[in-house]
Formats: sequence, structure tokens, C-alpha cells
Amino acid sequence: MYSNFKNHLTKELQDIKDAGLYKTERIITTPQKADIAVESSEGEVLNFCANNYLGLSDNSRLIEAAKKAMDARGYGMSSVRFICGTQDLHKELERAISDYFKTEDTILYAACFDANGGLFEPLFTDQDAIISDSLNHASIIDGVRLCKAKRFRYANADMADLERCLQEAKDCRFKIIATDGVFSMDGNVAPMDKICELAEKYDALVMVDESHSAGVVGPTGHGVAEQFNCYGKIDIFTGTLGKSFGGAMGGFTTGPKEIIDMLRQRSRPYLFSNSVAPSIVGASIEMFKMLKESNELHDRLMENVAYFRDKMIAAGFDIKPTQSAICAVMLYDAKLSQDFAAEMQKEGIYVTGFYYPVVPKGQARIRVQLSAGHNRAQLDRAIAAFIKVGQKLGVIK
Repeated sequence: MYSNFKNHLTKELQDIKDAGLYKTERIITTPQKADIAVESSEGEVLNFCANNYLGLSDNSRLIEAAKKAMDARGYGMSSVRFICGTQDLHKELERAISDYFKTEDTILYAACFDANGGLFEPLFTDQDAIISDSLNHASIIDGVRLCKAKRFRYANADMADLERCLQEAKDCRFKIIATDGVFSMDGNVAPMDKICELAEKYDALVMVDESHSAGVVGPTGHGVAEQFNCYGKIDIFTGTLGKSFGGAMGGFTTGPKEIIDMLRQRSRPYLFSNSVAPSIVGASIEMFKMLKESNELHDRLMENVAYFRDKMIAAGFDIKPTQSAICAVMLYDAKLSQDFAAEMQKEGIYVTGFYYPVVPKGQARIRVQLSAGHNRAQLDRAIAAFIKVGQKLGVIK
């Protein structure tokens, strides 16, 4: 039987390659940081496509905390939480996350994909409605699919369209608006103040995925609730420990204690997945201590974003408006985005071109992700490479 299936897969894979959509993985031979070594390159390249927003992926203090946690609590849990997979460290980290987001309780998952995938089905039925932004992350989309609630989708950050959906869902028992905090391809921030106003008007709950916004947006980087002064109005936050918060693994949902308690009882990714490893938990606890001590990393990140964005716009590049650490350099043509990324790697700058179906047709781009780990010289080197390649390929004059 497999011979027939193999032929089918071979043809499907070749079709993906012929369409220019085949994904290849570049092999990094160093820790994740601003300057990395890649197998296919000579020497080091500067990394501008990681989610390492606060530059913590190779932080020595976190590495030491991970080692100490492993020495004290072991390598792995070998179990799910409710059987015998909960340590005191897990509860300590959940308290730290709740403190950070000013919520009552938190539940840990292996990843934010699991947090979003396990959120909706335990809480809502076919009597309810989920109203989701059109550019929400795939994990939210999949979580909604697993739930029997009625589904509504509104155009990205379009409040008139959101209100239309809320009106259509007016007869549903419970309603929840689901949105990313920062949309990962464009870098724009969801207008949470307006979303919360509509939620109050139509008696709806609000859920936000803070994966690309926590640690980044807001005066001290505490995310969209801080940015828009929406504490107490956003009911549920989900997020990851794998981006700003150290860059390892793990996700979470945080919010009212009754919601978190129900997820502990019925959320399938929580009930049927191993607990987060002690080393990751220990490092994450230390990371939240670091963020309480100083706002230096967030300040440096914002300085880097402003510097890079302003220099690129001055050079003539088309940059989507951003309030986050994501700068979308618009090229519009899929092949051009791939050629541009390849030329940038020759210049020692590691970036990725995105095109349909990851972004809409005709909206191809290079997505640049800034980090507190980048220094000014590295930013200047990247900007110079963008200008050189942009002129070579006719993107700028």
C-alpha cells in the first residue's frame, strides 16, 4: 500500500516545490542570538528573523537558572499534571505569570498552540459564539474549529466589521471576541480599547493571544492591556514562553480563576500532555524576576525598533506601520521576496521572505524582527545590506 501512497506524496511534494512554496530549514550551529553561525554560510550572519525580542535566548542568568532547576527537580516529569506531573516550580511560575498580567490564575501548557487549541472547546457549546479576527494565528483558528460554537470572522482590526458580527451573534448565550495582540506578519497591534468597548456594549468576553505582544508593547512591555489600559476588561490572555520570555518552550492561559479551573478539568492538551520540563520552568521563573528588576531590555528593544524603522523609511523602503518589534518590508512579489532574502544572506544578514499562502497574494515581504540583543553596529550593517540589495534588485533608487 505504501508504494501508492509514496507516489502520491512525492507528487504533492514536487508540486509544492514547483510552486516555490517548499520550506527549507537553515541549520544553526550556535546558540540563538543576534549573531549566529549557519551551516550554509561562511562565518557568522546577523539574525533578524527570530522571535527573540528581549534577547534572552542565550542569557547566562537564565541558563544558570535552568541548570539549577534541573539539578534540584530533575530532567523531565514523565507525566501529565493531574496524575503526578505537578511540581512546586510549576505553581510558582503560574503565580509569576498571573502577577505579570494582573490576573487571578494561570494554567501552563507545552506551547501556546496547545493553550489556544485547548481553550474554546471546554468553555463554549453550540449555544455560544466565537468572533475571531481574520488574521489570527493558526492556533486560534484550530482551537475554534475544535469547538461547536457558532463562528464569526471579522476583517483585521476592523471595528465596524466586528460590530456587525456581534450584532449577528446577539441571540447566542455567550459570546467571546478572540484576537492576536500583535499580528505576526504585519506587526500591527489590535485596538484593544475599541474591542473592549464593543465587548461591553454587546456583553461579550474578550480573549487575546499575547505571544508577539507581551514583553514588547506597552510603556514597560507588559502587553496590550498595559498599552490600552484594559486591565479588568480583557478576560483571557494566552501566550508563550518561547518568544520574548526566554525563547524556549511552554505556553499558558491566564485569567479568572473559574475559567482556569475549568480548563484544568477539561482542556485536552493540558490533560493529555506531559508537564513543562523543570529546566524551562526554573529559567522562566528567573526571567520574570529579571523583568521585575529592570525595564532596560524593553527600552533597548524600543530604541532599536525606532532606529531601524526610521532609517529604512528614510532609505525609501515601504514599511508597514508597526507598534511592535516586527517590521514588514513590503516587496509585493513572491519571487522578489525570495531573491531578496537570498541576496541578504550573501551580505551576512539572515532574513526570510514571506509570500502566499503565509500572507495574502500580492503582499510578499521580508519580515524583520528586532531584538534587544542587537547593537547599533549590527543594525547599521543590516540597514546597509538592505540598501545595497534594494538598489541591486530595483526596490529602491
